[in-house]
Amino acid sequence: MTTRGERKPAPLKFKPDLEEAAKRWDAFYAGEIIDRPVVCITAPREGFKGAPGSDYYERVHGDMDDIIERALISAEATFYGGEAVPAFWLSFGPDEIAVFVGAELCWSKDSGDTNWSVPYVEDWEKSLPLRIQKGNSLWQRMIEFYRRAVERMAGKVLLISPDLHTNMDLLAAIRGPQRLCVDLIDQPEMIDRAMMDSRAIFRELWDAVRKAGRMDEFGYCHGIYSMEGAATLQCDFSCMISPEMLRRWVLPALEEEAEIVKHVVYHWDGPGALIHTDDLLASVGLHTLSYVPGAGRGSHVDYLELFKRVQKGGKAVQVSGSPDEIKLMHRELKPEKVHYSTWARSQAEAEELLDWFVRNT
Repeated sequence: MTTRGERKPAPLKFKPDLEEAAKRWDAFYAGEIIDRPVVCITAPREGFKGAPGSDYYERVHGDMDDIIERALISAEATFYGGEAVPAFWLSFGPDEIAVFVGAELCWSKDSGDTNWSVPYVEDWEKSLPLRIQKGNSLWQRMIEFYRRAVERMAGKVLLISPDLHTNMDLLAAIRGPQRLCVDLIDQPEMIDRAMMDSRAIFRELWDAVRKAGRMDEFGYCHGIYSMEGAATLQCDFSCMISPEMLRRWVLPALEEEAEIVKHVVYHWDGPGALIHTDDLLASVGLHTLSYVPGAGRGSHVDYLELFKRVQKGGKAVQVSGSPDEIKLMHRELKPEKVHYSTWARSQAEAEELLDWFVRNT
């Protein structure tokens, strides 16, 4: 079995078998398999009680130390089976990076656990270059949050990178999707410039968060685990553009981000983005595709043909579902090119599912 590098993960109190899990992750990245596919399964631990989680609003406005403490309580109350790793996500919302560069963060009591930015770009010429505003209060809070979290969670829980809506998602957030669609046709050279700024912002953001969260020391976890770097990348705006536009602006940015991050899950959002299937399969660096069907459009078990097409095209897939659903999908999918996520009612049930995968691989 090929391994990537010789660095061993630091032990985690809430994941005593992390070194074994890391070996399966390494095999997954190498397109290989040890004795079963990667399976991330969680279950409640008997005798422990979790604490209330935090939503975007509380992470923006609440007490950081209290949020971190509750996350630790919940992590201790969770069994992390297979390749699941305890991790804390402190994202402030999908448009947080737009706020870092100058947009206003907006909330509504009717919108549930989400928020959005208010577009501010009226004239690209006057708004460029795009830069992270280091004096922005939300930016400063994020860096401080990572520093506090790693101090309290080191040796217990890993940190997850923020919501990485960069590349063209960032432009859509600060300009507005409809106006950006017109700009792509009317002033493409200006979008070239804006996208170069967006790509520079990604590297600056990644380096700052990586340093504040000491990820090079403890490892990365964002649906996938790695000591070298791991994150989920995305471009939800891709559902609104043609394959030609994707190839001109988005794919070069995603591939550059992937080279920086190392191990990537691509968040492939909604049926409108399926038009880009061939380009995503031909892309460099997007190791795993994670398709999101959208509300009312079924679950992953309903998309087996798509997943088989992705695997045939050379990519791995991230798949979630109930234990029964992933057992069904296991009969159809290549085990070395799939990463399953599921849950169980108890640690014993989770361990039995892992044993089932060994017996049936």
